[in-house]
Amino acid sequence: MNRIDLTPLYRSSVGYDRFGSLLDAAFQTEKTSTSYPPYNIEVVKENNYAITIAAAGFKEAELDIQVENGVLTVKGKKEADGEPRNYLHRGIASRSFERKFNLADHIEVVNADLADGLLTVYLVKEVPEAMKPKSISINTSSPRVISHDEKAA
Repeated sequence: MNRIDLTPLYRSSVGYDRFGSLLDAAFQTEKTSTSYPPYNIEVVKENNYAITIAAAGFKEAELDIQVENGVLTVKGKKEADGEPRNYLHRGIASRSFERKFNLADHIEVVNADLADGLLTVYLVKEVPEAMKPKSISINTSSPRVISHDEKAA
């Protein structure tokens, strides 16, 4: 198994502990996953994304979209046709599928549309106000020691 040495990244980064396991999981998934159904991931505008999955022949009731622990799972379960068919050639896939997408922190699924055989899942990155960059002022007066009681307040 090919492993990537992330030691240089850890030397200059804080909080990326799970990054290595995320990469390993991605490489394992890539080895075992199929290419069905095909999909696109696009940036719609800043902090807005869309995942479009080719779901030709699937009805809304046959599709399931769930988000759990930062993983978006899209499942398609094809219901059996009522009547048997005698195909001379069958090139349109109608098998069930499951696609998983790892979502970055603060990515939320906001909507989904099914039109013209394409399922589009819309996502938005909503960074909480507390996580946004802020400027820290530097005091030029004598150093002030903050007691534990002041920190809690």
